[in-house]
Amino acid sequence: MKQQLATTLMIIGVLLGPAVALATEDSDADRSHPKAFVKDSAITTAVKAKLAAEHITSLGNIHVDTDADGVVWLHGTAHTQAAADKAVAIARETEGVKGVHSRITVKKDD
Repeated sequence: MKQQLATTLMIIGVLLGPAVALATEDSDADRSHPKAFVKDSAITTAVKAKLAAEHITSLGNIHVDTDADGVVWLHGTAHTQAAADKAVAIARETEGVKGVHSRITVKKDD
């Protein structure tokens, strides 16, 4: 009985090991230093705050991410091209931003 239980636990461990490793993997693990991660998070937060102040719901559904080099990536949808351009301008004007890449698509309300 003990042998069967040990074998069962070992099989479960082998099967679940990769899944647990993937689930706990941090998407920001490629950041070379904790200070870089904090800086990137601060830039992302600042851009999001500025977009919120401009009533982001009127702009559309825009997501913000910042890479380790201080480049902001915008993606999602905007109601008009002017709204997409405004989001890019807001990001460019944010302190610490080195560049902006936009993958915002225009999607008019139905």
